[in-house]
Amino acid sequence: MIAAIPFPDISPEIFTIPIGDGGFSLRWYAVGYLVGIAIGWWIIARALKTLRLWGEDGAPMTSEQLEALSTWIVVGIIAGGRLGFVLFYQPAYYLANPGQILQVWEGGMSFHGGFLGVCAAVWLFSRKHGLATASIADLLAIAAPIGIGLVRVTNFINAELWGRPTDAPWGVIFPGEAAQYCPGFASPCARHPSQLYEAGLEGVLLAAVLLHLAWRSGWLKRPGMLTGGFFLGYGLARFTVEFFRQADGQYITPDNPWGHVIRLSPDIGMTMGQLLSTPMIVIGLATLIWAARRPAR
Repeated sequence: MIAAIPFPDISPEIFTIPIGDGGFSLRWYAVGYLVGIAIGWWIIARALKTLRLWGEDGAPMTSEQLEALSTWIVVGIIAGGRLGFVLFYQPAYYLANPGQILQVWEGGMSFHGGFLGVCAAVWLFSRKHGLATASIADLLAIAAPIGIGLVRVTNFINAELWGRPTDAPWGVIFPGEAAQYCPGFASPCARHPSQLYEAGLEGVLLAAVLLHLAWRSGWLKRPGMLTGGFFLGYGLARFTVEFFRQADGQYITPDNPWGHVIRLSPDIGMTMGQLLSTPMIVIGLATLIWAARRPAR
């Protein structure tokens, strides 16, 4: 048998409180979102109070405005993430079962949808309060990677969004019939822990780079630079990890085992994740060029 790592025995539920015939369960997935938002809020609050990070005009908003913005962000994440999942990944299913669209607790969130929801929330909030949209977006850019990384770790705990089959010694044997269906690979089938790859690239590495640029390189003084860096960094990280991540089941067929939505050959193409990440890469580069040409604050 090829060496592999057994999946750790971690329950997706932290605890369950019995209520009537059912109960309330607190899941790691929800905690990942909540802790990520809390840490992001703390990072932004620290940045607003660190005067040396800003130019002559000072911080772009007050602590009170940050508290109000937090509510808008939470709504944007949940609404955008859920609608993105419905529209990008399983539109036919939810068209036939519209009542399940609001059942967020059952799982099913799209990063790209949540990202668009946050963009809409930031734009609307900035317009309403007369704030500099680019600077507000920069603050969210340095706060977001930590939350993204935590949610990817909870994806691993949930044994979902696993990677493609592999014979690498760090491959993980995920539980479940679907995870064990690996034509051409010996049983038990090991897969890339792509959730942890994403946690490392989209979370830890991207957070370290953006925080360094904000605190040590003065990028907050050039509105839009950190936003462009986030777009570019996340887009490249997600595009790369998609080579190791198993595509969603609705895109996989016997003649399309890698789930490519754009096919150049039987084994070469682009997954939905790569297709959605490509505009982020382009927008990131364009935003960096635009911001670099503007005068510093």
